[in-house]
Amino acid sequence: MTVREFPRLTRGVAAVSAGLFVLALVMAPAALAADQPKYGGTLVFAVPKDPPSFDGHRENTFALIHPVAPHYSLLIKFDQWKYPKIVGDVAESWTTSKDKKTYTFKIRKGIKWHDGSTLTARDVKATYDKIIFPPPGVTSVRKGSYTMVTKVEAPDDQTVVFKLKWAAPSLLANLASPWNFLYKATILAKDPHWYEKNIMGTGPFKFESYVPGSHWIGTKNEDYFVKGRPYLDGYKAIFIKATSARVASIRGGRAFIEFRGFSPAGRDDIVKTLGNKAKVQQGPWLCYLSVAINNGMKPFNDVRVRKALTLALDRWEASETLSAIAIIKPVGGVMRPGSEYAATEAELTKLAGFGKDIKASRKEARSLLKAAGVPAGYEFTFKNRDLPMPYEPMGIWLVDQWRKIGLNVTHKVEEKGPFFSDRKKGNFQTIMDWSCDFMDEPDLQLYKFLSHGKSGSNYSRYTDKTLDDLYVKQSKAKSKKERRKLVRQFEKRVLDEKVYTFPTLWWFKINPHWAKVKGWKQLPSHYLNQDLRDVWLAEK
Repeated sequence: MTVREFPRLTRGVAAVSAGLFVLALVMAPAALAADQPKYGGTLVFAVPKDPPSFDGHRENTFALIHPVAPHYSLLIKFDQWKYPKIVGDVAESWTTSKDKKTYTFKIRKGIKWHDGSTLTARDVKATYDKIIFPPPGVTSVRKGSYTMVTKVEAPDDQTVVFKLKWAAPSLLANLASPWNFLYKATILAKDPHWYEKNIMGTGPFKFESYVPGSHWIGTKNEDYFVKGRPYLDGYKAIFIKATSARVASIRGGRAFIEFRGFSPAGRDDIVKTLGNKAKVQQGPWLCYLSVAINNGMKPFNDVRVRKALTLALDRWEASETLSAIAIIKPVGGVMRPGSEYAATEAELTKLAGFGKDIKASRKEARSLLKAAGVPAGYEFTFKNRDLPMPYEPMGIWLVDQWRKIGLNVTHKVEEKGPFFSDRKKGNFQTIMDWSCDFMDEPDLQLYKFLSHGKSGSNYSRYTDKTLDDLYVKQSKAKSKKERRKLVRQFEKRVLDEKVYTFPTLWWFKINPHWAKVKGWKQLPSHYLNQDLRDVWLAEK
């Protein structure tokens, strides 16, 4: 039996390496003596959008996690200083059975909900039952990531047990998902939809107020179970739609940071204005923009038409041009470029739409359209999200690329409500989609491509038992070599043989912020490290 004890939480501080317009911030616990955390102050940060709901189990947008995450605790979490190491949150330790099919977690005693009641293992069980086995009418967009779990048990108030069908190396990463807010069992029993419009957590900050379109305020939880945290008296998320206005808010000191990130131009603008009062953290991002194609609608139910759409795209040229103006750059398939299970460039260029001979690709695209009976000048609509960065430049680029193979495409930008509704209901021909995860793990990245109904984020609405079977096989694989081979088969079927949907470019994360914001380290995901419990202000 393997036993893991979580180490005591440590504090980190900043060591700065300066450049002219790009300053890389590296946080290190060893620097504590030089930069001691301070208590007090309110962190103000900008968010481009209001949350569509408050329920982390049903949403997949930063617009929820940035203002809402500080109110909640997780079972286990990623250590921001030693990512991707996993440490405890409400769990103080865990054990794993010899066959790796049983995980037992011990829950810390005395954790208080914001209403003063005590958290128990029953609450953790109810939370994961909602995520893994949602009741009818309740949406859980990540339930497909837990196909290996047979049941969750709470034999006593301090013990939670996960029983698995097979040994799954991705289980801990999935359990540590930043979306797995712990919810109160008695509330869920009365109304499983309650958390869509209400807040009740055990996190470092209590909910104070929310004014749609304006701001969200959280205040310090004096009864937080991690002693000495949080440092801040509170935080205020201000909702600012326009990118230029958010850049101006940080440049002018109305906000201190935006956790999602800015374009190179936005970064340079902020650093040029603030000088040594600004710091920048940047690096790879576990996100990509993709095109969801309605596989049930003519002519997009024809694989030849779908393949023509991806063949039209010159991704390699776009990597050079769009990266100069947007937060997108790497060319990649279903796994983040450069990560352990990602396709090599030689493997990637063999897939439809990823080759470097764009003339040959577009010639093939026109031939496929003609064979499918799609006339020159065929008109269709591409729906896009009204979030400028990086959705607007990518949408404009896609429409231009498709016109180069004789298609006449209308670029329709929709507000948040209609966009999310249309995407969910399949009310589109083609629509902008995206995938953002919190760790490089095939069980996470491939989940999106499971059959509609199995995956809550398969908006292309196809069913493919072969993909579903390959997903399980790669998850069960006993060696990395075998698993990588299965991931390549999965990728080829999705992107080349069937072209159900396809990625465009992966993202590159750029976070310029006021240097006085301490205790926050940029990670490869804008979903991670958002409970703000370690954040402090050097100047108030």
